[in-house]
Amino acid sequence: MALLGDKSLDVILLNLDLQNGSGDPCALFKAVSDRESAPPVITFGWDNRRRKALEAFQRGAVDFLEQPLDVQALKFALDGACRRADLARDLIAAQKFLSSMHVEGLLGNSEPMEQVNEVIGKVAGVHTSVLITGESGTGKGVVARAIHNLSQRADKPFVAFSACAFPESLIEDELFGHEKGAFTGASQMRRGRFEEAKGGTVFLDEIGDLPLPLQAKLLRVLQERSVERLGSNVSHPIDVRVICATSRNLEDMVQKGTFREDLYFRVSVVGIHMPPLRERAEDIPLLAEYFLKVFAKAHNKQLRGLTPGFLSALARHSWPGNVRELQNVIERSLVLANGNDHLGVKDLPQELRGYTIPEEVPGGTFHEALRTFKRELVRSALRMHSGNKLKAAKELGISRCYLHRLLNQLNIAGVKPDGDSEESESRRPSGVRVGNEELRMSARAV
Repeated sequence: MALLGDKSLDVILLNLDLQNGSGDPCALFKAVSDRESAPPVITFGWDNRRRKALEAFQRGAVDFLEQPLDVQALKFALDGACRRADLARDLIAAQKFLSSMHVEGLLGNSEPMEQVNEVIGKVAGVHTSVLITGESGTGKGVVARAIHNLSQRADKPFVAFSACAFPESLIEDELFGHEKGAFTGASQMRRGRFEEAKGGTVFLDEIGDLPLPLQAKLLRVLQERSVERLGSNVSHPIDVRVICATSRNLEDMVQKGTFREDLYFRVSVVGIHMPPLRERAEDIPLLAEYFLKVFAKAHNKQLRGLTPGFLSALARHSWPGNVRELQNVIERSLVLANGNDHLGVKDLPQELRGYTIPEEVPGGTFHEALRTFKRELVRSALRMHSGNKLKAAKELGISRCYLHRLLNQLNIAGVKPDGDSEESESRRPSGVRVGNEELRMSARAV
């Protein structure tokens, strides 16, 4: 076992005839099988070792071969064990992927998020550099961590660094480290973020904020796969994956000469764009329910859900702060709630109140509230574009086909440009305000 260390193995061949101080083979097998992600074990021995083989099978061995070994039988057993190992790895990766989808920022059934999740699944298994773009608060850091967690580097460090969080004079030291005596106060050697992430992932957030001189040094590090600490010209090899993110338009910065073109091409082999929350509004209920559960547990609050009015108010907000703002709104509302088992409009910050649907809907379950939420969202978009379904679908960030499915599911027959929808008046919840100007204003926030 000492020879195995923490090596990743595809399959183990275990000789049941081990002796002369090598220890009990079944005890050795137990030690192997107790390892995390234990590889399949093929045992072999002479015919009189069948009792040992049976014991090994009971512990999870996948095969037993008699000595003298037949080459074809051994090859067949190895092929089967390797396929088994591949399936086990795929299962673990799938479980990690599903787990990573249940985090803030990645929850959602909208088309933009389906595309994001698809790309995450593809790039996680390769070593290529990734550039994540999007507005502040959209979850770029969450995507970077999901890629790391799904990769073969998942058991190694994930080291994050934000270029906008440090003054220019400290960025170089933070990234690349320094030697003892490199500058006043450098009383001992210090490794930078790239060396700290040995074998893992370095996440460089807001890379567009890096000064040009440091962009040149970063480019050299990425090309040579080594760093030089401040105060030294000795190169230290690094084995890391680099994922970058920015809320800026790097292509524009390249044109203006404020970002190096060669560095841009180096870090953006694969691009992932995180959509703003206003472009994935149908994901808001899922995210809100998720944050409610998280913060209810954290603050020991007994809350069962969100009222339709609360969800309607969330739908009308433009969310300039994106998922991070939604997270803060849910936590604030929960902390200041007045003891009800559901969060309602009165629990929201004042700026989020305004246009709402009634608090109470008969049998107001989460799914019914979600249906009401979708209906109001679709009707507002259609009114905003005078019933033009193509433009309404584009406004909502969905395909026209999906909009037609929603119209059928929600029993929306049509929307007149300057009036109510043609749906039955009996289906509209009492108390909904549908003034034309108010609907135009609320639709702009979708």
